[in-house]
Amino acid sequence: MPETALGFIGLGVMGGPMARNLIKAGYTVTGFDTDQGRLDRFVAAGGKPAASAAEVGRASAIVCLSLPTGDVVRQVVTGEGGLVTVMKPGTAILDLSTTEAKVAQDAAKACAAGGIAFLDAPVSGGEQGAIDATLSIMVGGEAAAFARCRPILSSTGKSVVHMGGSGMGQAAKLVNNLIVAAGFAAVCEGWALAVKAGLDPATLHEAIRGGWAGSRVMEETIPRLLTRNFVPGGTVDIMTKDVGYALNMARTLDLPVPVTALVHELFRMAKAQGKGPKAQPVLITLWEEWTGIQVGGQKA
Repeated sequence: MPETALGFIGLGVMGGPMARNLIKAGYTVTGFDTDQGRLDRFVAAGGKPAASAAEVGRASAIVCLSLPTGDVVRQVVTGEGGLVTVMKPGTAILDLSTTEAKVAQDAAKACAAGGIAFLDAPVSGGEQGAIDATLSIMVGGEAAAFARCRPILSSTGKSVVHMGGSGMGQAAKLVNNLIVAAGFAAVCEGWALAVKAGLDPATLHEAIRGGWAGSRVMEETIPRLLTRNFVPGGTVDIMTKDVGYALNMARTLDLPVPVTALVHELFRMAKAQGKGPKAQPVLITLWEEWTGIQVGGQKA
């Protein structure tokens, strides 16, 4: 089958825009998602629908995955009727999900036994980055497979970096996300303190955004705090999962990560309060509930 015959499994917040960008780049993309609405939007953008993940595997030279957890990736790749049982030698799987290094390493080993290449290629940049094809992509796996799949990755991201062997893409992404999670928590805590001290939150943003405190996390967070817009994009649930993976990696390597552990607890608290499906800046409500203040206006 032609190298331009791609598959895409998982057409959600990140996967949907990435698949559409591949279609725009001229690839023939066969897609599957368990959510019919997502599949319908994919077809409306020019994609070819499949009835199952296995059908995608049979139809594709390279299959991209954008799935919610490592357990789902394992099931789709190596579970009963998984991709390793239906894809032909010489094909490849490109996993854009965020999981753990061991998930990638186990999948790569199982795929190699069938002559299938496997790359772990988690992405950073959020929903807007997926829409704009400006994602940062960290890739683990064999260099030859990376070279083969790089044009595909370049159609969905602005920065594409080979990090090393299998699992190293995931390791890089977990480091990325523990830093991002700490940023969300720090910005929310800082703005809670600012309001408690009598500062205007919008004026504070104007004052410090150009200094060392300025960041992409701040630029994502402050407009949401001011308008009470906690509609995802990324969610507390996803960040809790990813920071948990980072903690697992640190514990396996016997490295103390006290900041990461505290930040994980903050996200777990928000999740326990039912805020898991909301965007990460909803963390501000923890401080608001503790102190009785409110940062920003009423919910839009």
